[in-house]
Amino acid sequence: MNPKYPNITVQLTGQDGNAFMVLGLCQRAAKEAGLSKEEIDSFLQEATSGDHDHLLQTAMRWFNCQ
Repeated sequence: MNPKYPNITVQLTGQDGNAFMVLGLCQRAAKEAGLSKEEIDSFLQEATSGDHDHLLQTAMRWFNCQ
């Protein structure tokens, strides 16, 4: 499965895996790539609508996670 934004890479390995760190890394990468506030808000809403596993799955659906 290809992510929605394959050109946006988020380095998750080697990082603290708590939810706030994952959300922050994804949000920073999205901002740096120039995504609109509305699109970032859409990601955040989807990512926080479930448990930690859902958050990671959402990040992988949206971005190129390593």
